[in-house]
Amino acid sequence: MTAVHASSRQPDHGDWDETVDAIIVGSGAAGMAAAITAKLAGLNVLLLEKTDRIGGSTAVSGGAVWLPLNAQSAGAGHPDTFDKVWTYLEQTVGDSAPSDMLRAYLDAGPKMLEDFTHQGVLRLVARTASPDYYPDLPGAAMGGRSLDPPEFDGRKLGRHFKELRDPLPEFLVLGGMMINITDAKHLLRVTRSFASWKHGMKLVLRYVSDRARGYHRGTRLLLGNALAAQLFEQVLQRGIAYRLKADLQALVRDENGRVIGVVVHDNGAPKRIHARRGVVLATGGFPWDAARRNEQYPAPTGPWSMSPKGNAGDGIRIAASASAALGTGHTHAAFWAPVSLLTRPDGSVQRYPHLVWDRAKPGLIAVNSAGRRFVNEATSYHAFVEAMYAAHAQVPSIPAFLVCDQRFIDIWGLGLALPGGRPRQHLIDAGYLLRGDTLAELAQQLSIDPLALADTIARYNRLAAAGEDTDFGKGSTAYNRYLGDPDHHPNPCLAPLADGPYYAVKVYAGDIGTAHGIATDPHARALDATGQPIPGLYVVGNDMQSVMGGNYPAPGITLGPGLTFGWLAGRALASTVAAR
Repeated sequence: MTAVHASSRQPDHGDWDETVDAIIVGSGAAGMAAAITAKLAGLNVLLLEKTDRIGGSTAVSGGAVWLPLNAQSAGAGHPDTFDKVWTYLEQTVGDSAPSDMLRAYLDAGPKMLEDFTHQGVLRLVARTASPDYYPDLPGAAMGGRSLDPPEFDGRKLGRHFKELRDPLPEFLVLGGMMINITDAKHLLRVTRSFASWKHGMKLVLRYVSDRARGYHRGTRLLLGNALAAQLFEQVLQRGIAYRLKADLQALVRDENGRVIGVVVHDNGAPKRIHARRGVVLATGGFPWDAARRNEQYPAPTGPWSMSPKGNAGDGIRIAASASAALGTGHTHAAFWAPVSLLTRPDGSVQRYPHLVWDRAKPGLIAVNSAGRRFVNEATSYHAFVEAMYAAHAQVPSIPAFLVCDQRFIDIWGLGLALPGGRPRQHLIDAGYLLRGDTLAELAQQLSIDPLALADTIARYNRLAAAGEDTDFGKGSTAYNRYLGDPDHHPNPCLAPLADGPYYAVKVYAGDIGTAHGIATDPHARALDATGQPIPGLYVVGNDMQSVMGGNYPAPGITLGPGLTFGWLAGRALASTVAAR
């Protein structure tokens, strides 16, 4: 038997502390999908989670799932065809991902959803309005391809609710109540609309009831937390064994190179667990592996990821030690997002992802260290950071600055500075929120040329007043306008910056997960350097080389493939001949 650097011999049964059919390492959507699929096929499954919470990156995500050709798309008003989506992917992904992997995803994704829906495993609802991120390209869809998990009642998890990973603090209000964009819009209008007041009161009363019953946070779950909770409920209901604080140390291979088990620290105790059918790695990629990040990301980079800190490249590193090869040809090593950073009094850092709430709204611009715009502020979060890196090659643009006036911050907020006139002085004192009564004062705070900033804003204001951004096209696409203010005309993404005071936050080139991982075949089997599958080893989620090649064509392009290839891995395990 071989662990890493150990000699090879066939193990006796007495060498194992435990034997199961399949071991799944990692409890995000991809890992739980693999575990549930294998269990539905009758296998004895063990789910291992390094941290003390279930849910991985899924639980802290926005929860969108991109599944072209799903059965709901026509009913959502957006009938889809293979030729249409393939045309779109040819332009947005191209040859940065193997065509057989993309075809496997498009073929299996709808089947996965149909199977999980039929089995009562998963419920997703197609968006009637949700443009792909490049809506002007041929083959793009205006909705139907992206689906969301419905609201989930966390009380269904019973005593296990505390084992579900909490969402990001930025998705919480009142210290523990989840809200989505619809909720936020109602809460901002609670004093101006009876319907919004009713909506807001319903949310608050539910939350107060939850806390009075002893829950550590609200049990009305949304976004990726609802998706993770749905899957976790199935893990519990299907009787899938799982271990928290179970840290993978090594894979075990027989003399023929087949993966037949794992070495794991189970709550600190070393264990050797036999997997008769195989092992699935779904540990969340490498955003918190500093060495690999510095090697794979463009410069500058830093600890700016929104992923859980447990996603430290364990699966990729350990798979590579078992002769698995890394994928090649990708455009980017990560899925980017601009992130602002608040250093708390205790020295810890809170990260805020500027995904869909503030950048597209009318009255905000982004500038670099020269005080100049460099990007369409309403573009996707991934494309925004692409632009940061492109601009940085000429002028320091990391960090960049999001700039707005008093009216904007009161209506929309700015990062951690919440809207509605809530207290912000603590953010100013911490250096997170920068404020100036005049543009010159703000420029001094940002250490940029005040004349350049004033000139940039004057030009932007003229464009905004005319309703057309001829410089960068803010508000020029359906995706831009989808995220803007529908009540603002003529352009829902453009409004002049008015009188001071003015505000800004620094944003860094962060990520929401990695795209560079282990090469696999369409069955999620890990490949070696010769392109041959490694028997008994499967890789899914962000441990797997992205089928998007590090591109970001639409919302949900990590969870869609994660669920799909998790399902494929579970089916492959079920069809595998058991090892001795």
